[in-house]
This record gives sequence, structure tokens and C-alpha cells, in this order.
Amino acid sequence: MEDTQHIAHIQLDEQSVVRHNAQVDHERKVAIFDLLEDNCFDPADAEPGPYSVLLSITDNRLNFDVRSIADKKLIEFGLPVGAFRRIIKDYFMICDSYYEAIKTATPSQIEAIDMGRRGLHNEGGELLKERLSEKVVLDTNTSRRLFTLVCVLHIRA
Repeated sequence: MEDTQHIAHIQLDEQSVVRHNAQVDHERKVAIFDLLEDNCFDPADAEPGPYSVLLSITDNRLNFDVRSIADKKLIEFGLPVGAFRRIIKDYFMICDSYYEAIKTATPSQIEAIDMGRRGLHNEGGELLKERLSEKVVLDTNTSRRLFTLVCVLHIRA
């Protein structure tokens, strides 16, 4: 993949984002930082990047508004979020268990919960990569980080 085929700027639609708690906000910031540091994003039928992406959820669809760095609209595509509901729910439940466990559980218990958390995160990233495969080529790390941002967009206070 060419060096130009990456996201140089990403933004979450502020109307879609609900501030939940410090842990979720931290996860969002880390995912954005890691995504911008290293990602592969190659949308079909779009001119070469780098790209600026706005992620939003409207009418139960995850929307990608892909633009050039100069803010020229290049392509927009969406994805029904219904397929992600179960995995996002499970991911949030295990994350809550993990955050509770780090307060009182043994290291081996925390490690077991964290392995489950990472497994669900990988599953969500792979599902996202698969569902977007006709619209954009992603590597595994990029799809995992985008899945984190999809989760952030799903939080409702």
C-alpha cells in the first residue's frame, strides 16, 4: 500500500459522541492517537490520500465522510451498525468487568478478563474490516482502532 493511503486526520461527529466517563474518553484519545500514528486506509474509487475522515452514526448507520486534507469531498459510504450490536454490548460488558477487576482482583483474574476483552476487540475489528472490504482496504490494526471509535460512537448516557 502506498504511503499516501492513510488517514492523516480523523474526527468523530460531535453530535454522535456522548461523553460517558474518563475511561471511555481515554480509550477514544488513545485509539485516535494510535490510528494517526500508523494506519492503512485505501478507499475504492477515491483519489490518493492522505485522507481526512469524519465518522458519525445516523439512522443506525456508521458513516464515513472521506475527504482530502484540503477538505475536498472524495467519497462517502455507510455501513449498517446492526451487525455490531451484540459484539459492542459484549465488549462494553467485559470492559466494565475489567475496570472493576483492576480495583480488587488478582493479577491472574485481571489477565483472564483482559484476554477476553482483547479477543472481542479483535473480533469487532475483523467484522468491521470484512464489512467494509468492498469500500475500503484496512489492515488489522486500523480496523481494531476504528472499531474502538465505533464503540465510542455507540455509547449513550
